Amino acid sequence: MTTESMYQEIGIRPEVLKFGTKIEKSLKERFDRIDETAEYNQLKVIHAMQKNRVCAECFNQSSGYGYNDLGRETLEAVYASVFHTESALVRPQITCGTHALALALSSNLRPGDELLSISGKPYDTLEEVIGIRPSMGSLKEYGVSYSQVDLKPDGSFDFEKIREAIKPHTRLIAIQRSKGYQTRPTLSVEKIGEAIAFVKGIRKDLIVMVDNCYGEFVERIEPSDVGADMTVGSLIKNPGGGLAPVGGYIAGTEHCIENAAYRLTSPGLGKEVGATLGVNQSFFQGLFLAPTVTASALKGAILAANVYESLGFPVVPNGTESRHDIIQAVTFGKAEGVIEFCKGIQAAAPVDSYVTPEPWAMPGYDSDVIMAAGAFVQGSSIELSADGPIKPPYAVYFQGGLTYPHAKLGILMSLEKLVEAGIVTLP
Repeated sequence: MTTESMYQEIGIRPEVLKFGTKIEKSLKERFDRIDETAEYNQLKVIHAMQKNRVCAECFNQSSGYGYNDLGRETLEAVYASVFHTESALVRPQITCGTHALALALSSNLRPGDELLSISGKPYDTLEEVIGIRPSMGSLKEYGVSYSQVDLKPDGSFDFEKIREAIKPHTRLIAIQRSKGYQTRPTLSVEKIGEAIAFVKGIRKDLIVMVDNCYGEFVERIEPSDVGADMTVGSLIKNPGGGLAPVGGYIAGTEHCIENAAYRLTSPGLGKEVGATLGVNQSFFQGLFLAPTVTASALKGAILAANVYESLGFPVVPNGTESRHDIIQAVTFGKAEGVIEFCKGIQAAAPVDSYVTPEPWAMPGYDSDVIMAAGAFVQGSSIELSADGPIKPPYAVYFQGGLTYPHAKLGILMSLEKLVEAGIVTLP
């Protein structure tokens, strides 16, 4: 059986395959550059593991208090080396990216402090953490105020307004690298570094936290390399390599990480406790695979951008611009486009491929959201997935793919569903 007939067996019509393959062939040089970055980042991870003497005993599990967990302590030293920071907190007790961000914020802000976002509105699930939308236990309930400076229309930082917004009680500056449920450009590490230098030039005591979700290993440097006091993310995204079953990380200064550890566990206990319950090997191996897995997802995002841009749909980033995360936004302008796209991603999954995704009132969001992810780890967005809020401008956000062939299949299947529904007509 040929590859072409296998695609047809799985539900991709020849016209869709031909269209996608033609675009794919034009991307070879760009894919080669991604592989070069993956090679660099792979060497960086291996070097960090060797430097910190990762050994077989690191894969042993701890229970109860988790005292003297060699694997946990070594893993955190590895993360600190990879991100070039003084310390790191990498724990299965951190349930997701939102939790990691909430932990970083709540542990380093005090009543009377102000949190200032200089990249505009944060991701939807942080709105309740901050108190933009009322919620029990929000920062607002604890006397932390919030303000924001929107990015300029071209997606760049508005330095003049940032200067005006920094007040005596401003304590922490938040920067979101990725676009979230917006169609703005993702911020490059270079641009983030310029913003960090700017705010530190105004006040050196300001803490800068970068939401690094979806951005790890896309470039050769991370926000912590350009001055971020805390770089924060989820292990079921890029750095978990598809193997981490849960978890999050915060890499940064010793003081910020100590604060976070005391908030995660208890004052007086901090990093000394926290059983790993057998996940250490998955955390280490996932980090080892993360550079190449991220490269596969990145190639898939670029293919998606070029496929849908060629069909006339607005895409962010566009098909040729530089990439700084793995998320690809495609705007359909109507709910049906978002829904059919997600149906295609679900149909391409190895798990739950027979399920039809539907919009629903997902906790933490202000509108119905549709999510497609037939994943080995629930909610893992380094695995092939797509989601989007059912509200204008009706954009879908595609990400992930542990292997490039799977990412390619997902894109072709999404196109197949849109063609079937009459939303797309192939040229």
